[in-house]
Amino acid sequence: MIDKKIVEALNVQINEEAASAYLYLAMSADFKSRNLDGFASWMKIQTQEEVVHAMKIYDFLNSRDGKVMLQALNAPQDTWSSPLEAFKAVYKHEQYITGCINKLVKLARDQNDNATELFLGWFVTEQVEEEETASTVVKKLELIKDSSTGLFMLDAEMGARVFTPPVDGNE
Repeated sequence: MIDKKIVEALNVQINEEAASAYLYLAMSADFKSRNLDGFASWMKIQTQEEVVHAMKIYDFLNSRDGKVMLQALNAPQDTWSSPLEAFKAVYKHEQYITGCINKLVKLARDQNDNATELFLGWFVTEQVEEEETASTVVKKLELIKDSSTGLFMLDAEMGARVFTPPVDGNE
């Protein structure tokens, strides 16, 4: 049986992942309203990834006979002054999520819950990728500065992203 503290913490993380999806969907809508279709598409795919993350935790809790307790989501910010501001927010948000995952890993260790700690290893690795990706886009946008040509080219690059669900057997 999974510890009550871990059940509660994983339910909070489901909410964090769902809130991340909601935030990225708001960013997608903002980019779409600015005719930055590539950025909008990239964010829609990011939304899908965050839903996958929430569902991984949902499925894990159910597999351990933990009770899933969904929580309300707050409305996310809906406008950013520029793609750079949006991606700085993404980077900061992903750093926050990394902190949440790290706290979960510590809790699992403290509770001697090896199954949960091993499960969370996937998220630890995923967060390294998430932070690196956001940081890379921020750096590209900083290089572009006010170049509309550069923004157009990066928008096209961002639009080439394709959603690929994880295939690690934990979907």
